[in-house]
Amino acid sequence: MQTGAITGYIDVAQLALYAFWLFFAGLVLYLRKEDKREGYPLVTDRAGQFQQGFPTMPAPKTFLMRDGSTVLAPRAEPPQPAFQAQPVAPWPGAPMQPLGNAMLSGSGPAAFALRSDAPETMQESSDNRVVPLRVATDHYLDDESPNPVGNEAVGADGVVGGVVSDLWIDRAETAIRYLEVTLVAGPSVLVPMPLAWIDATGRVFVKSVLGAQFADAPTLANPDQVTLREEDQIQAYFASGHLFATPDRAEPLL
Repeated sequence: MQTGAITGYIDVAQLALYAFWLFFAGLVLYLRKEDKREGYPLVTDRAGQFQQGFPTMPAPKTFLMRDGSTVLAPRAEPPQPAFQAQPVAPWPGAPMQPLGNAMLSGSGPAAFALRSDAPETMQESSDNRVVPLRVATDHYLDDESPNPVGNEAVGADGVVGGVVSDLWIDRAETAIRYLEVTLVAGPSVLVPMPLAWIDATGRVFVKSVLGAQFADAPTLANPDQVTLREEDQIQAYFASGHLFATPDRAEPLL
């Protein structure tokens, strides 16, 4: 037999190749199982039915978080709020039609992730990352920049939705994240800065929603802090207005 041969039909190179195949198959199986620690089991469009797929979910593992707390994954999730939509046909996988105010339905472009209902904090401290300037007193707006505070916030139809009362900044990136708009009716809502345009005079234009739709935007539980879940809901509401604000926006262009 030649050097490296074990039998007349098997040699070391062949065994090494088989071992590599087994290792690679095991690695793929392990990684595929580990990526099911979050987001599984999948929720189907049939009430009360869930799906794990292959391979099944891994055994729970405890993770130590940055703030000292621990999180178990996978874990039993709290009941999910039902989004306001219904299928347009009885078969599985049929498109969903929003019910009521489509921008608050939680479906389609108005969908949002159920992240933690707690504020995001800074890496080096427990201070909230996104706060209004009235809280972050060590930050200020440059005098040469257009200042929207005190100016009107106008919707796509030219109707005034409210008046900008404060700016919410991201302390980590030193950038404006939201405009706080006090509505004509009284309460305040946050408008994502990327969806707003400010002219040279400081007047704010938000083309994704109409003036009256500012009033239906999600509000904050605490006027001086915004949680991760509230951020997702706010962004979903205003962003979905590009499709849901008016009936003609939901129609095809051609």
